[in-house]
Amino acid sequence: MVLQPVNTVSPAGRAVIAALRDRFQSASDDCRREVNEIIDQVSKRGDAALVEYTRKFDAPEFHAEQLPVTKTELRKAYNLVDARLRTTLELAIKRIHDFHEREKEQSWMLTRDGGVITGRLVNPVDTAGLYVPGGQGGSTPLVSSVLMNGIPAGIAGVRRRVMLTPPNAEGRVNPALLVAAREIGIEEIYKVGSAWAVAAMAYGTVTVPAVDVIVGPGNQYVTEAKRQVSGRVRIDMLAGPSEVLVVADHSADPQYVAADLLAQAEHDPQALALCICTDRQVAEKIAIAVAKQLPQLARQEIAARSLKDRGALLVAADLNEAIELANQLAAEHLELMVVDPFAWLPKIRHAGAIFLGQYTPESVGDYLAGPNHVLPTMGTARFSSALGVDTFVKKTSLVSYSREAILSDQADIERLAHLEGLDGHARAATIRR
Repeated sequence: MVLQPVNTVSPAGRAVIAALRDRFQSASDDCRREVNEIIDQVSKRGDAALVEYTRKFDAPEFHAEQLPVTKTELRKAYNLVDARLRTTLELAIKRIHDFHEREKEQSWMLTRDGGVITGRLVNPVDTAGLYVPGGQGGSTPLVSSVLMNGIPAGIAGVRRRVMLTPPNAEGRVNPALLVAAREIGIEEIYKVGSAWAVAAMAYGTVTVPAVDVIVGPGNQYVTEAKRQVSGRVRIDMLAGPSEVLVVADHSADPQYVAADLLAQAEHDPQALALCICTDRQVAEKIAIAVAKQLPQLARQEIAARSLKDRGALLVAADLNEAIELANQLAAEHLELMVVDPFAWLPKIRHAGAIFLGQYTPESVGDYLAGPNHVLPTMGTARFSSALGVDTFVKKTSLVSYSREAILSDQADIERLAHLEGLDGHARAATIRR
């Protein structure tokens, strides 16, 4: 069997847990160097570099005029997309929009006696760049990424949303991606992929505009490129391989747990599928169910490698131990397949998203539930949050003093300024007597 139950207190269990706690991954030296060179080329040569990289890695006959997706391509995409898919997109858009609409933060002010006004202005960035991976040469279009990244930006009030995605070998973009983008109001789309797409958004080219925020998933080259341009622009997060942690007690259905572990494992050989079970017999049944369901997957080889290399099935003494371990691991997706999961919710401190109960697989969060599926990975849920409207806004402090107020505070300002050795700061208050 690809998964074997291991007690958390055994030497093998302790080794697994130690590795999981320290699972943050940085790019290799080779990757960093390659990405640095790509960014340098794009920043200096612009469109010419984009075309060169696209010809080398995506579309051999590509030329600069193909970089923007045309209005004709957008119109034709609707004729190529199944009507049922469009209905599903409408449902997903509504639910994602309704959820993120509640995240909007308002500007505010407060006043104090003496004529002091302080506050905060909340404004969207001017331009947001959305990167959408090609998905196996365009054959598996990641429409959910379009929605999850584009909808919060629209709600935030970003005036210009641009989408970049790699073309297929013929220089085209999957029509489902184009329809998804247009359905949420994005019509500025460019056929650019990988690290050179990130560089283009950070520095701008003749064709691709520079943006203020870059969001969207990708491989190690995309992630490293985002890291290297971070600071010049805001990025959503440095995402690692996707991960799920299922906490299961005696009530968990082994078939459900196995299906959810496999759903995660099929993402990528580096995906992390974990289960902490409090019942040894249930854990053994989960292992058997995984072995039986694995051959049914189209991506069987990917899932098998993921489970073999990175999967784990741990057996804890009780739910208190399991929940505390879950907090230490701070997984991207945390499923609570336990009796009365809401009773344990207050004990969860760290998780990207929490899925409660037997009938809430992680896949509902990926597509239709409403909350964003762009989540912190590699343990960064200890300090990071899901992508949302807040990713696309900036907050500016507001201060207004009357003459009475500056005179009232002047002595205290001087005292602190002199303590820090900043006489000019003190003088700026004193001169207003």
